[in-house]
Amino acid sequence: MCTKTLPYFLSGSVVKGFGRGSKALGIPTANLEDKIVDALPSDFKIGVYYGWASVDAKVYKMVASVGWNPFYKNEKKTVEVHLLQKFENDFYGKQIKVIFAGYIRSEQDFTSEEELINAINNDIAVAEKELQQPCISAYKDDKFLKE
Repeated sequence: MCTKTLPYFLSGSVVKGFGRGSKALGIPTANLEDKIVDALPSDFKIGVYYGWASVDAKVYKMVASVGWNPFYKNEKKTVEVHLLQKFENDFYGKQIKVIFAGYIRSEQDFTSEEELINAINNDIAVAEKELQQPCISAYKDDKFLKE
């Protein structure tokens, strides 16, 4: 669904996260540096988003989690971007540009890693569908991602 509060554009360096995305969940994420997370507007809704991201001017579909990851009891807010593409190598230190184009759901806690993985896979399925909407797919060609 196209909204008036989105899209939201941000960019920053990819930093090492907790190492859970790839190792524990099999769903690697690019974690944004703290200063980018801290600069989010105070009314930026916590939860799971979909949209587009670029690394080295190549554009990919993405889902992103913004929040505290209650399953892992994080003490600081994070922005973790999962690119819907397999990569051979990580890209720590590289700039990532992200367009949050739509909102999937609020942050929630889970009773098991399996339940968390199922929810993330459902988020990915929702993103794949929503990113096909013309008003959303148009953002993949936004000059912001290609600069």
